[in-house]
Amino acid sequence: MKRNKNILLYPFSLLYGLITGIRNFLYDTGILPSVELPFPVICIGNITVGGTGKTPHTEYIAGLLRKNYKTATLSRGYKRITHDFRIASSSDRVRDIGDEPLQIFRNFPDVLVTVDRNRVHGVKRILEECPETEVIILDDGFQHRRIAPGFSILLSDFERLIVRDHMLPYGNLRESKGNMWRADIILITKSPENISPIQRRLIVKEIDKSPYQNLYFTSFRYKLPVAVFENCHAGTQPDVSECTGCGIVLITGIANPQPLKEYLQKSYNEIIHLSFPDHHNFNDKDLLSISSAYNNLKSATRYLFTTEKDAVRLREFINIAEPIRSAFFYIPVGIHFLNEDKDEFDNLIIDYVRKNHRNNRV
Repeated sequence: MKRNKNILLYPFSLLYGLITGIRNFLYDTGILPSVELPFPVICIGNITVGGTGKTPHTEYIAGLLRKNYKTATLSRGYKRITHDFRIASSSDRVRDIGDEPLQIFRNFPDVLVTVDRNRVHGVKRILEECPETEVIILDDGFQHRRIAPGFSILLSDFERLIVRDHMLPYGNLRESKGNMWRADIILITKSPENISPIQRRLIVKEIDKSPYQNLYFTSFRYKLPVAVFENCHAGTQPDVSECTGCGIVLITGIANPQPLKEYLQKSYNEIIHLSFPDHHNFNDKDLLSISSAYNNLKSATRYLFTTEKDAVRLREFINIAEPIRSAFFYIPVGIHFLNEDKDEFDNLIIDYVRKNHRNNRV
């Protein structure tokens, strides 16, 4: 999410930076206490407003750990109408736990997905109700200093590097770039796969990481479309590699839809893009706009594509009728590590959990 830099906002940016700086100073010096937990807690987050790819990376780590450890995720549950602690269940809707936790639950039903606005309280409830839990992933927890995670991963969008940004409201930073020191790993996300070694070295130099920190580049890899509504016929699944004469309506409610749009433009000549704000709560008026855009497509073969996060919200509309219902698909996204760094990253995560597993601690 890009913000227009209005110089009149710069003084407010300085004030905001002062306030967040004092807060972090109080935690760094121990004046405000942080809770340290005697088992593996992995924090993944950012200090930038807007999408840096937290949910796909959270899913990547959850998918990595769930094979050998009883894994839980803890999120705030943005825009849910419920309060306090909640464990995701098959009966939950977006309003109950939020769109991103519901997406994680659908993709990893064997992972304990929880939400709580108070992260300390949330961790305590996880251990009370599910004491067999062996590792907790704090989704978007970098600013929540009341918990001192054992391992922190900080995400920075390739197109909006933290070190080139400014504090809110002049820029997009929620706290000073100097707080990057708290991260064990820095991930440069949404990187182009054809980035040159020289470009990588220049960015590493610009980030100026500490010796104890590891830095990796990741990119998104879009997967084959999946039907939004599970009762759709499998034979209707489009092949994005063979789509001559196809047209699509792209519906997005994410911070930065441009990469997905550019990906689809490689295969589809006719695209009508309906862009909504991040975490948008779709309504009947939006559905009318979607239907109108679909009917306005000139191509003989027509589809509607959306993101996986948006699909979580859109599938709750039971009044979406044919032919739109069968033509509605979402594009899943996966994480790809550049420069063959996947194994090194995986080993760092697994080694941390193994060494700090409760059975290994005195």
